[in-house]
Amino acid sequence: MPQVSAQVVVPVPPQVAFAVSQTTGELRLTWDPFIRRQYFLDGATAPAKGVRTRTLARLGPAMTSEYVSYRPPTSVGMTMVDGPWFFDRFGGGWRFQAHPKGTQAVWKYTYSVRPAWLRRIAEPIGQWLLGREIRRRIEAFGAACRDPDILRAVGG
Repeated sequence: MPQVSAQVVVPVPPQVAFAVSQTTGELRLTWDPFIRRQYFLDGATAPAKGVRTRTLARLGPAMTSEYVSYRPPTSVGMTMVDGPWFFDRFGGGWRFQAHPKGTQAVWKYTYSVRPAWLRRIAEPIGQWLLGREIRRRIEAFGAACRDPDILRAVGG
């Protein structure tokens, strides 16, 4: 399956970087250029393995995803449960590792397109579009990890 990834080094320890990445509500909307709206499902109030969320992207598509791993402060993984018609599968993994200058964050999205006959055309478009979006998103995350108001909100 195709994969896109991006990385950034941020000047905060892994537990703070992880906390920034998992912000929700209005705080998340202040820094994340991908999300228009996001909320927990099934009565959940916090992220954890097995928790489902609904995300509406600023570009329009919506997706229900489930945390398949949640290991603060090192990693989080999600997989699509229901989403845009053009994704057969979609998953994301975000890793946070101590670095001499703070934390190295590496984010990856893996996906496949449907219908199968469209993959030869759609997957290169997906590489370009998702690659651009993940880079924009991790750059915004990097800026959030330098924002005093966001850092104060997560206890960093």
